[in-house]
Order: sequence, then C-alpha cells, then structure tokens
Amino acid sequence: MNNKNIAVITPVSHLQGINDLLLTKGNVFLCEESTKEQVRELLLTHSIDTIVCNPNQQTYTIDKELLQGTSVKIINSCSTGLNHIDLDYCKENNIEIQCHKNDYELINDLPSTAELAFGLMMSLLRNIPHAQDHVSCYQWDYTQFMGRQVKDLKIGIVGYGRLGKMMYDYCRAFGAEVMVYDPYVMNIGCSCLEEMVSKADVISLHVHVTEETKYMINKDILGLMKKNSYIINTSRGEIVNEQDIVNALSDNNLGGYATDVVEDEFGDLTKSPIIKGMDDRLNIITTPHIGGMTIEGQTKAYKWSINKLK
Repeated sequence: MNNKNIAVITPVSHLQGINDLLLTKGNVFLCEESTKEQVRELLLTHSIDTIVCNPNQQTYTIDKELLQGTSVKIINSCSTGLNHIDLDYCKENNIEIQCHKNDYELINDLPSTAELAFGLMMSLLRNIPHAQDHVSCYQWDYTQFMGRQVKDLKIGIVGYGRLGKMMYDYCRAFGAEVMVYDPYVMNIGCSCLEEMVSKADVISLHVHVTEETKYMINKDILGLMKKNSYIINTSRGEIVNEQDIVNALSDNNLGGYATDVVEDEFGDLTKSPIIKGMDDRLNIITTPHIGGMTIEGQTKAYKWSINKLK
C-alpha cells in the first residue's frame, strides 16, 4: 500500500480524474489556493514527503523558507520550467525534482501555448479586443479597426524548439512568409536577429530565459523593427525589456504587443510597465500566463506527472 503524504499546492480539482489518480499514490492533502505560510504549516503537521505543483498559479517560491525542517523528498512539478523552485536548495538537501523538461512524447502532444501565441497574434492583427469594447458601447464603426492579413505578412519566429516549430507551421498554413532565428538549431530567411526584425511584420518569441536571451528584445532591437510591426511573447516576461516595449508603443514605432507573461508575475502587478501601459490605452493585449491552461493539455500533463510517483 502506498503511504506517501502528498500536498497538492496547485488547482487540480477542475480536471476530471486527477484527484482519483492522486489517491492511488498516497494520502492527498489539497491546498490549491493556500498561502506560503499555510502550505508550510501543512508540510510540518502532516509529515508531507511529496509536493505536487505548477508555477502558473503559484505566487511564491518553493525554497528554504518553505522546506526547511520538513519531510519533503519529492517535488513533482507539472511544468517544463522550474523558476518557481529553488533548485540549488533542493539539490543541497537531496530533494528530487520531477518535471516535464525531457518528457518529449508528452510535450510534443501539447500545442496549447503555440495555439495561444497564434490566437494572440490574430487578436492583435485584427484589433479584436478593442473592436469588442467598441461594440459593447453600442457603436458600429469598422473604420477604426482596419487590420492586417496574415497571408501577406512576414512573420519572424525567434526560437525553433517545440513551440516555435508549431507556430511556424500555423503561420505557413495561413500563407505567411515565415522566417526563423535560432542559432542553436537553424535560421530560415535571415542570418541574424537584427536582419529578421528589420524584415518582419510580426515577431513571435519562443525561447527559454537564459543570460543570453534575457532582455534580447530591447530598444536597440526595437529600433531596427519596421514601424507599426508587432511582437508576440508567450515565453517569459524577461525576454523583453518591458519599459522599452512601452516606450516604442508610446512613440508609435511599435504597432502592438501581445503577451501571456510579465517579468515579475509573483510581485506587485501595479508596478508592471506592461499592465500600466494597458491602463494608458496602449495597444497591448495581456493574458495571465494561460498558455498551457487548457482542459485537454492540463489533464494529459497532470496524468503524466502524477504517474511518476511510484
């Protein structure tokens, strides 16, 4: 009989069959909306040895402050990214990290984030949110919302991994001319990032955060882009310099910015240049890190993740 004590600190109750699967792995304690202090109390009082988590809804880091003195031996994260976990502390304390980083059979069957990137691009190009706001005020003037046609655009994909390849295929299917910049895989239609951004009507970002990619889209790169071009970001907020994005929009050099991420998602969102830019009526679309948040994708991912618990 499995005697694991499992703390689930991310919402899973909305996913059919996940709670039942968890119960086959041990004693389950749901604390889906709990604070860091509440989770720590649970870890200590119930001798929790396993944490099931996901970064998207988590507003704190799983670190020494949370883990010290507990019985936690496994952190099972239903994600590829691990920026919500203090990996150094876990390594020093022999806490096993389970994630989807190398689960290629699974992640190749999860197009949700790429689908959102394409949807954000279409929403930006066709002014869908602003047009809806217009109609909700009982107005009906299409002339304010003239959009762009994907078939006649040049679209640049930065990062040609799993999601970048999916986005490439979606854009090609709509007839666009698509370029790719990825120095570790291949470049298509350009030799460098600077050349790509000077040609593209749309740039879509699909890269991990590294020292190399952090703030790779900055005022220098923005200065090379076509006037009234667009940027789509479903990677991480740190890939762009957000204040430079806002400045380019304010100066009418950048046509629009659609993002599923902001730099400090765990911090004070009132200080986010991107969200403040929305309040200032700049052409920005922001969603709250919903890229992987589909019923189908999450159910597949959590089943795979939980089945790692033996």
